[in-house]
Amino acid sequence: MPSFTSAAEVLQVREADLLLIGDQNRTYSVRLACAEIQPGKEKAAIDFLRKMLPRRQRVNLMPIGSEEGLLLARVRALGSDSDLTTLLVEQQLATISSTCENKTS
Repeated sequence: MPSFTSAAEVLQVREADLLLIGDQNRTYSVRLACAEIQPGKEKAAIDFLRKMLPRRQRVNLMPIGSEEGLLLARVRALGSDSDLTTLLVEQQLATISSTCENKTS
């Protein structure tokens, strides 16, 4: 089972797979790990994330690495059983990226 870091808050949904997250002293951008947004569904994905993550929604981050200076993480809203990548896939707004298909979590 992945280890959870302390809960942070969503400050903004910036893109279909990019969130601005804040914790007590800092803010940082977090790209949803393993999410490949379906072409043409970016706006729908943003709308879905904004519905799921209202401002100040507390989330747990499960970091898996970094890319181009951004933290890559599985993000799960507190109280939810599924991370956001899984929810986007279930809504047919994203697929699991090829870099993650063969990894076990």
